[in-house]
Amino acid sequence: MLTDTHTHLYSDAFAEDRKEMMQRAFDKDVKRFFIPAIDSAYTESMYALEKEYPENVFLMMGLHPTSVKENFVEELAHVEEQFKKRNFYAVGEIGIDLYWDKSTLEIQKIAFRRQIQLAKKFKLPIVIHCRDAFDEIFEVLETEKSEDLFGIFHCFTGTFEQAEKAISYNMKLGIGGVVTFKNGKIDTFLNQIPLENIVLETDSPYLAPAPFRGKRNESSYLELVSKKLSEIYNVSEEEIAHITTKNSKAVFGI
Repeated sequence: MLTDTHTHLYSDAFAEDRKEMMQRAFDKDVKRFFIPAIDSAYTESMYALEKEYPENVFLMMGLHPTSVKENFVEELAHVEEQFKKRNFYAVGEIGIDLYWDKSTLEIQKIAFRRQIQLAKKFKLPIVIHCRDAFDEIFEVLETEKSEDLFGIFHCFTGTFEQAEKAISYNMKLGIGGVVTFKNGKIDTFLNQIPLENIVLETDSPYLAPAPFRGKRNESSYLELVSKKLSEIYNVSEEEIAHITTKNSKAVFGI
């Protein structure tokens, strides 16, 4: 069984064929899907997805860094309100993104820190989004590090040194389609990272693995990520599936 630890299955990109897309994933033994939040505009569609697939879909709640705008205080209030209503499996995806907008860095840091503290309050993992912001992410993690800080560094695309640093903060590395890219680079050092620190993800509908790069991604393509990791680590695909799903259970508690 494979676990997709990060997939936006509620995305409009799947509006036309969601049922078929889910069946393709099931047929490839992808049976567990962890669903990150973006902002309040997507909350109801996340709940609807969970209702349709209650045995397979596990929700996170959080405010994505690219949605940290002038109304971020209201958006954080929405996140906190959802936690009062029901249980989630992580606070995510949260973090810092300096690719799209550097002007919001300071409020992104505030939102990131507040949501880390929310995760600690509920004893939940965090799922980190980092784009062009490793130093800034590590700066916040350093001030918040503790025994109850843990989670996943989603879509990890950094260097070996950054991988080791992320792991030092009790983070697993989320590995997806980038590992199959010719210029992805992480494949050159990943076998130096123990498999116990790795979880699989697609980030669908984004970042489809080769040979589908540039097209819509979907959770069934997790098989291609697993296949690439079996080559990198020189172990069977069954072993990759077993260890990475076990790692996902350690993070999410289910």
